Amino acid sequence: MTLFDRVFGGSSEMYAWAERSVADAMEKFGADAAVTLPNTAYCLPCYYAVTGVKLTTMGEVKEALEGTIKEMMTRKNRLHNVFQSGIATALAAEIIETMKYMGGEQPYEEPYVGHFSDAWIRELGVPLVTGDIPGVAVLINEAPSVEEAVALVKSYQAQGNFVSCTGGICKQLIEAGYNTGFNVRVTLLGDEITSVVHIVSVALRAALIFGNITPGDLPNLMKYTMERVFAFVNAFAPVDDLTVACGGGAIAFGFPVITNDLESLKGMNVPKSLILQGDTEKFNPTSIEARDIKIKVTNIDIPVAFASAFEGEIIRRGDMQVEFDGSRVDCFELVQTKEAAEVEDHKIEVIGPELDEFEVGTKHSIGYIVEVAGKNMQSDFEPVFERKFHSYLNCIEGVMHTGQRDMIRVRVSKGAYEAGFRAKHIGEVLYAKIKNEFDAVVDKCQVKVITDPAMCTDLRHNVAIPSFDKRDDRLRTLTDESVEVYYSCILCQAFSPSHVCVVTPERLGLCGAVSWLDAKATNELDPQGPCQVITKERIIDERTGEYEDVNEAVKLYSQGALEQVSLYSIMENPMTSCGCFECICGIEPFSNGVIIANREYAGMTPLGMTFPELASMTGGGVQTPGFMGHGKHFIASKKFMKAEGGIERIVWMPKELKETVAERLNESAKELYGIENFTDMIGDETIAEDPETLLAFLTEKGHPALGLEPMM
Repeated sequence: MTLFDRVFGGSSEMYAWAERSVADAMEKFGADAAVTLPNTAYCLPCYYAVTGVKLTTMGEVKEALEGTIKEMMTRKNRLHNVFQSGIATALAAEIIETMKYMGGEQPYEEPYVGHFSDAWIRELGVPLVTGDIPGVAVLINEAPSVEEAVALVKSYQAQGNFVSCTGGICKQLIEAGYNTGFNVRVTLLGDEITSVVHIVSVALRAALIFGNITPGDLPNLMKYTMERVFAFVNAFAPVDDLTVACGGGAIAFGFPVITNDLESLKGMNVPKSLILQGDTEKFNPTSIEARDIKIKVTNIDIPVAFASAFEGEIIRRGDMQVEFDGSRVDCFELVQTKEAAEVEDHKIEVIGPELDEFEVGTKHSIGYIVEVAGKNMQSDFEPVFERKFHSYLNCIEGVMHTGQRDMIRVRVSKGAYEAGFRAKHIGEVLYAKIKNEFDAVVDKCQVKVITDPAMCTDLRHNVAIPSFDKRDDRLRTLTDESVEVYYSCILCQAFSPSHVCVVTPERLGLCGAVSWLDAKATNELDPQGPCQVITKERIIDERTGEYEDVNEAVKLYSQGALEQVSLYSIMENPMTSCGCFECICGIEPFSNGVIIANREYAGMTPLGMTFPELASMTGGGVQTPGFMGHGKHFIASKKFMKAEGGIERIVWMPKELKETVAERLNESAKELYGIENFTDMIGDETIAEDPETLLAFLTEKGHPALGLEPMM
């Protein structure tokens, strides 16, 4: 048999399977039954991305299967036909998987994940852009042994890659008790080969969400996934025709397939696309080389793995060796700038008892002070470094960190402790990462890890808190008017080529992760990097926040895709959004205001759209008047939608988000408008999910938006 025979045979088999699934669903639900995968604005995302058509009913699905998909399964012995049939195989698999969700069914239970929500994909955006997730590994079929399955997954995870598994390897990881889930970047898609389409869907939606690829533009879709989504497939022997056909689709989108099935695929290798590798222990280096993935090598002298894949690891109380909890005892984390003579490079001190001396499962105090020196070091960089600690410590396998400043919690798992992890290793990680990431300004670094409770109490109250208060006083005085320059941030252009953030003191990056001080530090640390100085000398319109020099910068950094941007308007040339935004703001015409939805909110908004549906209109680096992506911190800013009246336009947001921003938002509203407890006037999902009920609530509360000038 040839490769053509195997792909064509597998695609025919998948098509027949899809026919049976659709026939069963048609009989049960009827032709008019609504069809969509859950928590996505794209219905059947792969079909929509490839064809530009949204399938919304069973009748449309049946018609698409018998028409477009069948027509794509061409049978000429050319590579183009292999790719076309491979893509059609994936579309047929998507239909099979969608039928599993009909009638509100939940076909996958933990530890399986099945379909990825749009919110998950947006959450992956920043680490994919920054390279913290360098690649996406897709593992198919059962490995030669449980031990080999675990070793391969661990090798990819330790490099920071995102790992998705389909077929027998899933049960092998479950048998081994391996920790899986979206939070640790190892996902079990499903036992059947059709479930692999859920990771294909991630790649295609990334193109729509971040790349502004027009649905149905297949050539540019394939170009985007090949150049910007660094995925690859490892398929263990024996590889059946269904898997070979799916592999044809993977290769079409630029994802090489590496397999050890030398027997059935002998002579069928395609250079850089279908690679035969008989030694499964070499799957990792072969895959990384085939996809030309650059792995960030961080050599840190600790006894456990260190990688971004462990950032979301959750350590339950029963798995905890020891906990340091700032809400119960005195804890803190602090960076201090010192003179060079005061710092001994790579000196790590533990002041107080080591972990061996703590009883299992108990809470204790901890403080760590990172003292740095360098001729280019500035005190402004200290809080930037501190914000990195959360990520650094969470990258340690078996360590969980939450909070910041003096409200931190650090848990060390029993597994990490048994592997030899101790308090001194916290110092090793902080030292290595600070010296690696900030070598442009840090010449010397030493770390003190304090576990002595009396010393933690003294240092927290007499050193750390006064330092935090001093910084906060300075930050409060920073306004857009008080600084001479703004900064660009084009970090997300790796996925959203035309997007440019303009970061100001009162408007942080829409991802919520880049403040003006962060951008300033980034520029000084890497003058040729993603954050460039933007002057603000030639103002066009103070009301909307439009400047000639800002427009020139945006045009330059977007390669001409954008010509005008206003900083304070949602209606007039609003800033673009990449897709990584924390929140979306959109006009609510009934109340003459705006609603805000955050990524975590899964419910309906009064606009009749969920967060994913709102996001589908807003991302991809396009300007959408009436909608904008933004960070949570921006909600309480005095510059929020200043051109349209400001924060008094906010009429609805999810309850959890409202509670998160309440203190600062109420403070701003009182200062700007003299309104007490403004958030009590703002609706949420417990009050209204439709515009009529919301309007009645706002009228009862006397919400100020009702008396403002019309926005449209």
